[in-house]
Amino acid sequence: MLTGKSIRTTIPRLIEIAPPPVIDPSLFAGTGGKERHNNKNSMKPRFAMLVDGGFLTKALAFRDKQFPTAEQVRAECLRLAALEHFSDFDLLRIYFYDAPPASKKVTNPVSREQIDLGATEIFRRNSAMLDSIEQFDNFALRKGETVVRGWSLGQRAAASILKKPRAPEAADLVPNIEQKGVDLRIGLDIARLSLRQVVQAILIVTGDSDMIPAFKFARREGMRIYLHYAGMPVRPELKAHADMIVA
Repeated sequence: MLTGKSIRTTIPRLIEIAPPPVIDPSLFAGTGGKERHNNKNSMKPRFAMLVDGGFLTKALAFRDKQFPTAEQVRAECLRLAALEHFSDFDLLRIYFYDAPPASKKVTNPVSREQIDLGATEIFRRNSAMLDSIEQFDNFALRKGETVVRGWSLGQRAAASILKKPRAPEAADLVPNIEQKGVDLRIGLDIARLSLRQVVQAILIVTGDSDMIPAFKFARREGMRIYLHYAGMPVRPELKAHADMIVA
């Protein structure tokens, strides 16, 4: 049984050996406790850029009156990525979609001359540009396919014949070359990035209204869609299904 004297001597000893309370430093704003937050929560949101390469090169050629170099294409992509709209985002990467130039041998239906498309200056120039783009930092090249579907009148020849009708000549004809699978690859990547929530926003460089279903799908999944159409003529519906137009 504790006497009054023993109680008086025991309580001070208990107080002396009691450990100090542990205080979480994260409770104090401005302290190092903030470093304890999950890194995922402190990361900036990310965005990706998807570029229709055939569209962008034509737009730059129209603007500058000459076919662009790989460095000029890269500079335009980086200019868009640095716009104020994306100052609060980190860039995941730039996806560049294009098809390799046609390389098959074709026969002119008027002169019967055989032309090796793989030996032309256009093939060399376009191949060199895609090879360079594939090596750029933070770029990913997605290649479609190229098919040759007969021959058609060149633009100048068509205008000349309309103004003064005449029979087409061999020099009036150009191979009718089409890209296949580029739009499909862009649409699939829009869906993949949206469903997996890899990024929170997508900047798409295109003027193709075939992208409208992909735009609508991505927005339903909560994705922010930015559109750059380089001042080229586009359908109003394409612009209507983007969250913002950037220039």
